[in-house]
Amino acid sequence: MASSFNNSIFWVEVEKVKPNPFQPRKQFDEYRLNDLADSVRQYGILQPLVVTRKEVERGDGGLAVEYELIAGERRLRAAKIAGRLQVPVVIRTGDEDNERAKLEIAIIENVQREDLNPVDRARAFKQLVEDFGFKHQEVANKISKSREYVSNSVRLLALPKEIIDSLGSGTITEGHARPLLMLSEKPEEQLTLHKEIIYKKLTVREAERIARHTAYERTRKRSTELNPELLELEGRLTKSLGTRVQVESRGEGGKITIDYFS
Repeated sequence: MASSFNNSIFWVEVEKVKPNPFQPRKQFDEYRLNDLADSVRQYGILQPLVVTRKEVERGDGGLAVEYELIAGERRLRAAKIAGRLQVPVVIRTGDEDNERAKLEIAIIENVQREDLNPVDRARAFKQLVEDFGFKHQEVANKISKSREYVSNSVRLLALPKEIIDSLGSGTITEGHARPLLMLSEKPEEQLTLHKEIIYKKLTVREAERIARHTAYERTRKRSTELNPELLELEGRLTKSLGTRVQVESRGEGGKITIDYFS
């Protein structure tokens, strides 16, 4: 990568700094942003933003200078909230048209600061892999993590949208997502466990225990060739009631177990 930094710090107008189109972070905590804005009002911006400089043609044929943000979006947003007219920047040269570099730097900065939620991080990794040709190991090397860390992050995107939204908003944790992935072939039970995690406030260990038990029970029932009609009934009840339902056949009778939560 033939880019370099000009170590000089320049002050530029906030309105001239455009967002990084490859910013992997999609959600910003308003409370924390306001806290940062208060700090900016009191102490200023202590760490300059990283930008690229580009000239764009104006309507009258002249040229105007704009800056595209590479790193520091939280600081830029906080500066706007604080009413700052200018922000300090370091200009990076050589990457003005290098989309891969812009995404790479933005991801690395956010991951190093642990500013990305699990969903934004997973989507950023996936973009590096699918759009820019990175291998999982290459992504791992860039952020000083293991290949498994990258692969497990990307796997989160296989979850249903409802669960991904909960994970992105912090309603459930990444630890809770792992047992939910165990039930990827059982979508009704996966969504049921998701609801239980939220409403019962299950710990990660409790969610893992339920997921293992559910997977085992389903395997046991399949292996003992449970009546297909009973399996269909169990699936319909689970889906309609939104909770776990287990049907057991006992001779001429049987038992239906329904989990519930308030």
